[in-house]
Amino acid sequence: MSNQNIAFGIDIGGSGIKGALVDLRTGEFASERIRIPTPHPSTPDAVAATCQELIEHFDLPDDMPIGITFPAPVVRDTVLFMANLDPSWTGVNVNQLMWKRLGRKVHATNDADAAGYAEVLYGAAKEVSGTVIVTTLGTGIGSAIIFDGTLLPNTELGHLEIDGKDAESRASAAQRENRGWSFKQWAKRLQRYYSHVEMLFSPDLFVVGGGISKKHQKYLPLLELSTPIVPAKLRNTAGIVGVAALAARHQTGELPN
Repeated sequence: MSNQNIAFGIDIGGSGIKGALVDLRTGEFASERIRIPTPHPSTPDAVAATCQELIEHFDLPDDMPIGITFPAPVVRDTVLFMANLDPSWTGVNVNQLMWKRLGRKVHATNDADAAGYAEVLYGAAKEVSGTVIVTTLGTGIGSAIIFDGTLLPNTELGHLEIDGKDAESRASAAQRENRGWSFKQWAKRLQRYYSHVEMLFSPDLFVVGGGISKKHQKYLPLLELSTPIVPAKLRNTAGIVGVAALAARHQTGELPN
């Protein structure tokens, strides 16, 4: 397999940092996935050291695209603010940080954006034209908007105000679990949320991810929307796959065929 068809993705979370090689032609892992516990405190230097450990484990070529996801808004490789890692990440340029440590360029992306992009390239929204909105239902509600293959980064649709409340405080998967709602009760909250998003954006497709998507048959059929709504396909590989593809596109301007 040619190196031009391979990129490396790193998915940074509050408890673990995972990395794998990705075959850009198929969206499948081209190696085992390695997971290293997130250091505490999760400062930029400590997390960069863990990323370095992953990169050195795979002995990557100098020109291989490397993408890194963050649970935070990222603009031009700079973290705007951070809730799930050490707050000292705020204002850090990830590309500059990794260049100083490794002499390598990287591409940083919000984790929900990476997962959404992967679903459009390789998953549930593959070959769907127009506007695709991918949401991840978990502790909060992550979101990604992709129009004809182009990502609109850093949308925070989980923080839309609905009925005077932050949407994810009323409709996230964590809220369902914490409040003991049945899937039927939760679906009423989801109905209010997705109806509002549908009204604002008139998308061509909704894709629903997050761990709870494995039980999609218990709640998605209860929703009444004009927009088709389907479960995500890539699930826990989506972040690594999406950020690897974004890094390749950022570096070369296109993806291999």
